[in-house]
Amino acid sequence: MMAIILVVEDNEEHWDMISRRLQRRGYRLVRAADGQEAVEMAAHERPALILMDVGLPVMDGLEATRRIRAHAETQTTPIIALTAHAMSGDHDRAVQAGCDDYHTKPVELPRLVAQMEALLAKEATA
Repeated sequence: MMAIILVVEDNEEHWDMISRRLQRRGYRLVRAADGQEAVEMAAHERPALILMDVGLPVMDGLEATRRIRAHAETQTTPIIALTAHAMSGDHDRAVQAGCDDYHTKPVELPRLVAQMEALLAKEATA
């Protein structure tokens, strides 16, 4: 059975594109549409990895990441920040918030999957 991936994405079109392409590769996905829901679902679903949109309603992705990192059961869950508005310093802010990696939109699926697989493999050997 493939790992559960929590996809935190408020944009319906982005969710549809990411989910269809990852499901075709065998991943099981759950979705949160805002940062608060992401924190709750991370604790409840215990995903193997989180794809965290940065620009979210209710609570942004970086604050959600900090809150996920604050819980013992999710503090080591790999998190990849996703952002459509890549600005200078965004990568550093994402890492400081607790993200393990960073990917700009539009998503380049082969690169994103390689990032996901590297983090999942690293987590499996930890």
